Amino acid sequence: MEIVRTDFLIVGSGIAGLYSAIQAQKFGKTIVITKQDIRESSTEYAQGGIAAVLSPEDSPELHFKDTIRAGAGLCNEEAVRILVTEGPERIRELMEIGVKFDTVHGHISLTREGAHSRNRILHAHGDATGAEIHRALIHYVMDELKIPVLEEQFILDLIKSEGRVIGVLVMDRLSGKITAYLAAVTILATGGAGQLYYPTTNPFVSTGDGYAVAFRNGASLMDMEFVQFHPTVFTMCGVKPFLISEAVRGEGAVLRNAKGERFMTKYHELADLAPRDIVARAIVEEMRKEQSKNVWLDITHKSAEFLKNRFPGIYSFCLSHGLDMSKDLIPVAPAAHYFMGGVKIDLFGRTDLPGLYACGEVSCSGVHGANRLASNSLLDGLVFGYRIFQGLDFDEVKSLSAQLENVKIEEPYLEFEASKNPKQVRNRLQEIMTNYVGIVRELGQMQEALQEIEDLDKSFVPAKNVFSLETKNLLQLAKVVIKSALAREESRGSHFRKDFPQQNENLEKQHSIIKLNKNVEYIRL
Repeated sequence: MEIVRTDFLIVGSGIAGLYSAIQAQKFGKTIVITKQDIRESSTEYAQGGIAAVLSPEDSPELHFKDTIRAGAGLCNEEAVRILVTEGPERIRELMEIGVKFDTVHGHISLTREGAHSRNRILHAHGDATGAEIHRALIHYVMDELKIPVLEEQFILDLIKSEGRVIGVLVMDRLSGKITAYLAAVTILATGGAGQLYYPTTNPFVSTGDGYAVAFRNGASLMDMEFVQFHPTVFTMCGVKPFLISEAVRGEGAVLRNAKGERFMTKYHELADLAPRDIVARAIVEEMRKEQSKNVWLDITHKSAEFLKNRFPGIYSFCLSHGLDMSKDLIPVAPAAHYFMGGVKIDLFGRTDLPGLYACGEVSCSGVHGANRLASNSLLDGLVFGYRIFQGLDFDEVKSLSAQLENVKIEEPYLEFEASKNPKQVRNRLQEIMTNYVGIVRELGQMQEALQEIEDLDKSFVPAKNVFSLETKNLLQLAKVVIKSALAREESRGSHFRKDFPQQNENLEKQHSIIKLNKNVEYIRL
């Protein structure tokens, strides 16, 4: 088996992975591996923007308070403080490497999204913020720094030696060849797991591989019950789900039910700009009452010229499906969007497995609490990706890299078998999770869901292809989400249980931790 050695190995090519790679190359040899094309990540599809305090009318304290409020009593306050105070400098660094945010009269244009008390959302090309950030990062990593980025590489497992992670086992998606990548420092930046659900705003690559691999090797997963559903996703029969950015409501759009009535004023004092969990549940309730498949987003008070300039991507998409945003209401409904939970990390990205670090959506420092504040996700990837390198002992990194020169790896025996049609298994899994472990949950349905998914998992041995292996990861992750949700007998943030509809004050600041040790699962709050 081929062995590739490096100082720093980064798994994933979104904002967290590429920004980490930029930092890593300052201190040693760096390699990035990614599951498909480098451009295929959730970062590429992020529309609304990135939140940071850049206005004299704003302050880190206000950003802190907004984040804490949205997080519903579960945020790690120290992590939030770091996010809001270090965030502006990370934004300036993005601009230095070539990110071009939208400006007005030479000043950065700032807008507002749900649960923000000030205009602090930077955006690019109207509604293509993630794509612009990703473009600049890819150019800087590949063309300026010449960091090797190896595409079509699927992570199979971690490699450990004497209790320390020393790299990953990888399968080439096209050839099936298995390679060992050894590194003194391994960083997971593999993104989320939106493909547990349908519909989802996430790309097809978001299958939770990082969560699953870390969990199987004994890393703790934290707060996995908290799955954020974006309230406004374009919903039309036969049309693939398409995110309608929260920034549209930030520009004054309102939600209307099947009767044409504005309804968010009944649910929250911030109305259409309430936190995402509240808006998503309100929409579900209105759809239930009116027996409708969607509600309507109304921004017809804005001119076509304004909408074309501010939301060119969304305007064009709607127009391609026969809707003019300046005249027509947009059909929307919630869809799975973001995992607040992830691989448990400290404030320097360290997991509880020595040698393994994590950043971005795959990680969980507790910064988002029970419900992420809009546009804090891209910032999270930057801030905590950067902090990994503030906490490293670089003399130790050099010593570990030297030791890896003598490490020999035997190709492991891996069992592959096409026991069931993976497409059918994944479709059923998504159906179960969406119907029974989605926006509204209750004990009996979750117990039934867990039993069926356990049966699916026991009977499914994956074939030697990425889709099949991803499906196995999703099955394992689904069980983790359900067990975490069953353990939290309350409603908080994005986790709402009909049988426990209120917050439990005794669970304030109590995170769920689930861990596998010698094939036995341990879970606690």
